[in-house]
Amino acid sequence: MNIDLQARELAGWLADAALPLWRQKGFDPESGGFVETIDMKGEATRANRRSRVQPRQVYCFAEAGRRGWSGDWRTVAEGGLLYFDRVYRQPNGFYGALADADGQIIDPSFDLYNQAFALLAFAYLAEVLPERKAEMIGRSDDLRRKLEAHRKHPLAGFEEDNPPRLPLGSNPHMHLFEACLASEEVEGFERVAWTNLADEIAHLAMERFIDAESGAVREFFDHDWAPFPGGKGRIVEPGHQFEWAWLLLRWAERRGNFEAIGKARRLFDIGEAHGISPERDVAVMTLLDDFSVADPVARLWPQTEWLKAAIRFAALTDGEERQRYLASASRAAAALQRFLETPVRGLWRDKQKADGSFIDEPAPASSLYHILCAIYELEDCLKRM
Repeated sequence: MNIDLQARELAGWLADAALPLWRQKGFDPESGGFVETIDMKGEATRANRRSRVQPRQVYCFAEAGRRGWSGDWRTVAEGGLLYFDRVYRQPNGFYGALADADGQIIDPSFDLYNQAFALLAFAYLAEVLPERKAEMIGRSDDLRRKLEAHRKHPLAGFEEDNPPRLPLGSNPHMHLFEACLASEEVEGFERVAWTNLADEIAHLAMERFIDAESGAVREFFDHDWAPFPGGKGRIVEPGHQFEWAWLLLRWAERRGNFEAIGKARRLFDIGEAHGISPERDVAVMTLLDDFSVADPVARLWPQTEWLKAAIRFAALTDGEERQRYLASASRAAAALQRFLETPVRGLWRDKQKADGSFIDEPAPASSLYHILCAIYELEDCLKRM
């Protein structure tokens, strides 16, 4: 299929179906927060709400607004942040992990992952709400300083908690890296601090997260940033090979760092060669460090990361190499589109089993962040070309 046509179809689906549905049914006007899931009939559920969903949805509607989506994005972007603060913010200034549908906190514990998405939301709100920019600058600086004061790892990166908890993870750092790349671009943000932190995480990824021999990024580590002992330390996720590749490409382009481009290319090659099911042409969930498949279930989000990385590589290459990446991007877009075939347009399936059938379950709100980012990245990279 033609990638330009796929891009138009996905953009139409996002603007005309997904954003209106998640604006209407995915935001709870009574509580002012975003719901966790919408069922396949198009109705919100009463599932417990992970804190990460709130800033992720804030990011989605802020970015949709920035790009000219005509729906009422502002009410939900501001309302979601208000709810996130009211429900999840702890006395120490960090955000807790889980609340029920009535907004009662169930799990107040610290997770670096959730703080990273708070920072991402602050950066995007600063861009679309000029009257609140000074507030977002202050909040962003404050949260970053708290992380550096209370969760800093002695070597590089951050602890999972204080006192330290193992295993350490690459995934929360990946999202913190993304927040750094967004924050260093916002005028008025403390650019040097964000740039330094982005560089620190990039080098930590290239030196510790990415295995020196195989070139694959691992998930779990001991306190010295060596692979965690046992099976956990062997986990390699195809979706994260693609997502790290995409982020390292963005960083490398800004810094002129050719080493990062080489590592990103290897990550992409691993994801494509070993992480795509030959029968279903979808990115599967988990490999082990010998690249054997550990979990053949395909979730939606790795398809979006495959698409983002492939189209970014296409934009940075030319000739036969570009054609190769464009073909890969088209396969990824086709994989994503299969997850979007639902009874109510604007929803998605989350998990495809090894036999190709989808698990019948509500659509998780958390996926919108992946889908929206991939569709906008596809548009941007095609324009660049």
